[in-house]
Amino acid sequence: MAVDSTPLRAKGGVWHKKHRDQGIVPHTSIDTQAGWTKSGWHGWVYGWKLHLVATVAAVWIPLAAQLSSANVADNHEELIRALLHDLPPEVRFILGVLHYNAPNVRQVCGQDSRILVTSQYGPYPHSDDGKEVRRIFQKLRSTTIENFNQHFKGIFDGHSQVPTKGLVNTRRFGLGAIFVYQLALLYRFENGLGLRVGLKAFLKAA
Repeated sequence: MAVDSTPLRAKGGVWHKKHRDQGIVPHTSIDTQAGWTKSGWHGWVYGWKLHLVATVAAVWIPLAAQLSSANVADNHEELIRALLHDLPPEVRFILGVLHYNAPNVRQVCGQDSRILVTSQYGPYPHSDDGKEVRRIFQKLRSTTIENFNQHFKGIFDGHSQVPTKGLVNTRRFGLGAIFVYQLALLYRFENGLGLRVGLKAFLKAA
């Protein structure tokens, strides 16, 4: 399985840090329950994070999901337990980026006899015996979760602002979309239809 998060933009305006620190909400459109995050791909985003665990296989199947404000760390203790504890026992490897290289994540994986494979701290190139194995796993992780994130956002218009405000409502939207995606995959599998092509048109026609 591959684990990662992807940002979702909050509905309305953004709450700049200087106003947030002063407790000033300059516009009623601002969702004050959202937060800031920065990634190398998306830059600064005010909004939410959708945390996902998906199969590393020919078909990307999300098996666990959580939604938090964007400022919550990917390796947050409660978040990681919620994501990883209920995975099927067949899952043996969890593939993640450097954010997941943390003692609490390894502990959760270890409790279920799973192996965590992540990028390593320190200057490149690494010289340890596991570097080539990690390179293979990280390529599999990237191909899986990063492509799935874009695929999922394309289906549910996740590249624009979310249609909801507040943590509870946005969780309903994000996690509800994941559930609908899972149901669509199950239906198409049971009816011998494609599992990676045509899903957006299928859902819009439903």
